[in-house]
Amino acid sequence: MPFNFDISFNYFHIPYGLLLLLLLFQLYFILFVYGRLSRYKVKSYQEATEKPAVSVIICAHNEQENLQQYLGSILEQEYPEFEVIVVNDCSSDETKWVLKEFSSRYAHLRVVEIKEHIQLKHSKKFALTMGIKAAKHGLLLMTDADCQPMSRQWLAEMAGALQGKKELVLGYSPYFKYPGFLNKLIRFETTHTAMSYLAYALKGDAYMGVGRNLAYSKELFFKGKGFNAHMHIKSGDDDLFVNANANRNNVEIAIYPDAFVESAPKTTWKSYYKQKARHAGASVLYKARHKSMLGIQLISAVLFYSLLLVSVILLPSFWYVALAAYLIRLLCQLLVFRAIYRKLQVSDLLVWLPILDLYYYFYICFNGLFNRNKKLKSWK
Repeated sequence: MPFNFDISFNYFHIPYGLLLLLLLFQLYFILFVYGRLSRYKVKSYQEATEKPAVSVIICAHNEQENLQQYLGSILEQEYPEFEVIVVNDCSSDETKWVLKEFSSRYAHLRVVEIKEHIQLKHSKKFALTMGIKAAKHGLLLMTDADCQPMSRQWLAEMAGALQGKKELVLGYSPYFKYPGFLNKLIRFETTHTAMSYLAYALKGDAYMGVGRNLAYSKELFFKGKGFNAHMHIKSGDDDLFVNANANRNNVEIAIYPDAFVESAPKTTWKSYYKQKARHAGASVLYKARHKSMLGIQLISAVLFYSLLLVSVILLPSFWYVALAAYLIRLLCQLLVFRAIYRKLQVSDLLVWLPILDLYYYFYICFNGLFNRNKKLKSWK
């Protein structure tokens, strides 16, 4: 009888033992990684004494409507000296004429034209490189044609953060708020991604940034040989560049609300799936420690949720252990995320956390499994 009891005990308690181990992994990321951002005191940089000249670079491929809607908000930033370079990359719509009209009104707008070559196909990285080479100033600020700064102090905030020994500034770019579950998921995923890369930057181990709101010095770009190390893949002009060039001392974050840049989100599940597939393809080239770090975070969360169900099925009489593990994790998330969501101005998503968190981890995990090694065909 004692022998049988031991077998029964070992067999049935393994799931709960693994569940508690996974809970510890999750609590580490929530409390000790994201906790850094939760405790971070947001500061404004727009009153910085130095106002270095800035080159804002935007790549446009068939973006006539977005340029008409958003370019003005970038050209009308309140800053002493800056230029806006729009790289018109083989557009077949009316982008060229939209830019001509803007150029007639704004002397600090410069347009770089790239003509399509029948035998030469290139990605956004090539267009960005052409824009950077054309830039007159040593400080570069990247954004996209479908982006809109949330204030006229955006440029001052991002440029002000690039002082002293800093060579990289990681900004934040939320998506516009629309009705529907897809928009909530996209905004949640964007918040989660920002929460992660901002927290690790505060930890001294920046691993990515987003090209919708990213600043770095022209000197750093050429010192790191631009996008040369990953020019063979279409994506990664932002996260892979940061991953390769960030170090413990040269990165700053800018998350004062005036530094935010809003962007138009995907509106269909198909387009969102393709977007996440593109991001998954770039992550395979991250540094080994960053891949391990992100992998542990993702897999431990997926296994945690999976084992919640498995544990209850295998040993239902101890259902309260699974419930306690779930509630401990959720409570820690709410305590830490509340301050972060307030900083990132997405507090409305907090009530959706139990649903979105579960959906997010499984969606991202399976999207990544299917697309990590898929060859990308889109311009970006």
